[in-house]
Amino acid sequence: MEHHAYSDAYITGILASVKSIAMVGASANTNRPSYFALKYLLGKGYLVSPVNPGMAGQELLGRKVYGALGDVPAPVDMVDIFRGSEAALEITRNAIALKDELGIKVIWMQLSVRNEQAAAEAEEAGLLVVMNRCPKIEYGRLSGEIGWVGVYSGVVSSIKPKLSPMGVQSHLLNTRIQGVMQRDNE
Repeated sequence: MEHHAYSDAYITGILASVKSIAMVGASANTNRPSYFALKYLLGKGYLVSPVNPGMAGQELLGRKVYGALGDVPAPVDMVDIFRGSEAALEITRNAIALKDELGIKVIWMQLSVRNEQAAAEAEEAGLLVVMNRCPKIEYGRLSGEIGWVGVYSGVVSSIKPKLSPMGVQSHLLNTRIQGVMQRDNE
């Protein structure tokens, strides 16, 4: 697969099918992007397990922090890599080794994280791969939520905002899957 551009249907399909995420490189520093992403994804109903060896056993936003990917209890649908590009290959190889045990289906590398070797090995192992994207931003863009602050999302919809089960006003991504996928297939 070409990893310079992804269809909305591909990203939407991933975000809609994933329920549990292991966030490798999660931080307790409230100024770090990983903290924002963790908080946002939890607010959208994802079960996010922070992975940070320096914080193992502590809690972050009410979630137990694990010291290693292998310590996270199954299931883990997606591994979200919040580490540098040079660390992505080792994390990906670890995820591949644990994919059957944990149920891993997706390797997601955050903004500015690109590792072609990691992507190739993950795809060879049957995993879906996203590089240089943030699931928080993609969710906001595809749900229409990011448009509320004046950012053009590239998605036009007449779907009105709904209250999510978490009590957060948002367009629920699942209500838009069919429309996005249908548009991309036209």
